[in-house]
Amino acid sequence: MADPKGFMTTPRETPQRRPVDVRIKDWREVYLEFEQPRLTKQAGRCMDCGIPFCHQGCPLGNLIPEWNDLVWRDDWESAIERLHATNNFPEFTGTLCPAPCEAACVVGINSDPVSIKQVEISIIDKAWEAGYVKPQLPAKRTGKKVAVIGSGPAGLAAAQQLTRVGHSVVVYERADRIGGLLRYGIPEFKMEKSRLDRRLGQMRAEGTEFRTGVNVGVDVTVEQLRADYDAVVLAGGATQARDLPATGRELDGVHQAMEYLPLANKVQEGDFERSPIHAEGKHVVVIGGGDTGADCVGTAHRQGAASVTQLEIMPQPPAERSEAHPWPTYPMLYRVTSAHEEGGERLYSVNTQEFVGDDQGRLQSLRLVEVQRTDSGFEPVAGTEREIPAQLVLLAMGFVGPEKPGLLEDLGVELDARGNVARDENFMSSVDGVFSAGDMGRGQSLIVWAISEGRSAAAGVDRYLVGRDVLPAPIEPTERPMV
Repeated sequence: MADPKGFMTTPRETPQRRPVDVRIKDWREVYLEFEQPRLTKQAGRCMDCGIPFCHQGCPLGNLIPEWNDLVWRDDWESAIERLHATNNFPEFTGTLCPAPCEAACVVGINSDPVSIKQVEISIIDKAWEAGYVKPQLPAKRTGKKVAVIGSGPAGLAAAQQLTRVGHSVVVYERADRIGGLLRYGIPEFKMEKSRLDRRLGQMRAEGTEFRTGVNVGVDVTVEQLRADYDAVVLAGGATQARDLPATGRELDGVHQAMEYLPLANKVQEGDFERSPIHAEGKHVVVIGGGDTGADCVGTAHRQGAASVTQLEIMPQPPAERSEAHPWPTYPMLYRVTSAHEEGGERLYSVNTQEFVGDDQGRLQSLRLVEVQRTDSGFEPVAGTEREIPAQLVLLAMGFVGPEKPGLLEDLGVELDARGNVARDENFMSSVDGVFSAGDMGRGQSLIVWAISEGRSAAAGVDRYLVGRDVLPAPIEPTERPMV
């Protein structure tokens, strides 16, 4: 145990965010640096519980008490070794994960939980700075070839695990850059893409091959795929967005969130000087109260929106854990993200009735109504109809599963009741040698689940190809350049 009295004597601290009036003028990450002495004390709050429920909260099974203790002892090299033992990409989870581990922290039963997420991101940042993160090459090659379809967190985790045990891995991505939603879904202010590019450099140095601009099922047929590879991992995500078929949906100015967010990221990549879908001077309405909606809110602020309103059909969550979400489950709470802190209005228990346009087919306003939840669904409340200005509406209502036409239909994989790729305990689909990981098989979920499933699918592929029950360790890290 790090500090035996730390959880009693040290209050919880997390990094401060940069001032709102400063950060909305740029796209850099919003948090200020968290000094090491403060971080050490935060790590010392960990109780090293006899039964660490944070493990239960983390889908990756991160060894949280171990690396908290190592940070307290200033042993950063051992800390990153313990962190990498379960998590390929702690810089992704450390910036993007909602931290279910903290919701399950024993300290959090009657106090504020340990700042686990901040310790995690600090370990990997320190490791990159100190040169502890190096390519890990396989001890020997197996001669087996694996295709990974999709380069989001699940695909990247599967690819790295499979490369490190000696398989030849090619990752296919239909976009023009690698990263999936990490690249084109997550705004720069939540995770700067230098974090992603640095990790991709490590993977290339280890031997993983990346091919962009390839739509598998169109540019590469299923017959070619099966002929060229010994196994296939489907990690294309749940990219079929939920739509809102209200009157006026066809008006100019109504877009899916995943039409809007990638363009803003392409500006940061240098592809455009200005996004083709831009919020400047417009009244923006975001429909959907989740993380994707918050990403749209923050992006609209930085583009100079006249106003931003976020709509949610569900009631406003409570500020504190309720009986419906007892410890150590992840509670539904009212949370203020950095994007919400920057301005705008959040409306709960409302539903869209109609998109209203002008004579030229351009969106002008949105008609909504308050709703109440009943046993049969959401019922409108009489007399609560109103109209709010809107020249840009962004639909951020989640995703309903993977795209079926093309690759999945051509492969002939079976789907589960929710329309996701069905798979067995080894993550193999109904088609021999074809595996599935992440949102494509699980449905829309957290990044930490995507990485966990990518690792699990890799173990299933390796077992299928060479019969191993445990993945072997790669050789000692090398100084091979990461390009």
